[in-house]
Amino acid sequence: MEDLLRQLAGSIARAIEVVAIILIGYGAGEAFAGVLPHLLRHVVEAGWRKALFVRFGTWLILGLQFALAADIVRSVISPTWTDIGQLAAIAAIRTFLNYFLERDLEEMDPKRLPPSQLT
Repeated sequence: MEDLLRQLAGSIARAIEVVAIILIGYGAGEAFAGVLPHLLRHVVEAGWRKALFVRFGTWLILGLQFALAADIVRSVISPTWTDIGQLAAIAAIRTFLNYFLERDLEEMDPKRLPPSQLT
């Protein structure tokens, strides 16, 4: 039974990782498409970098959340102390990245609501 649950958790974690990859890839593609007009036609527009950073940062935050969720799902079934330590390190790094990215986005776009105000 434990092997079945481990396989199920692994499959779910892989599916969540695919979603994370798609979200980050989409955000990167959108950012690249946003940069092209400015590079190719030398379009001068005030604040375009800031707007691009905010949009891309939002996709990155979402992707990081999904990646962390995948790591948590993967470690649910009978984790060893090594697994728990690795998850703690990964969670700390991703939370650190997420916190500072969110803070940068709030500074750049004051219209963004902090996560505590989204509910």
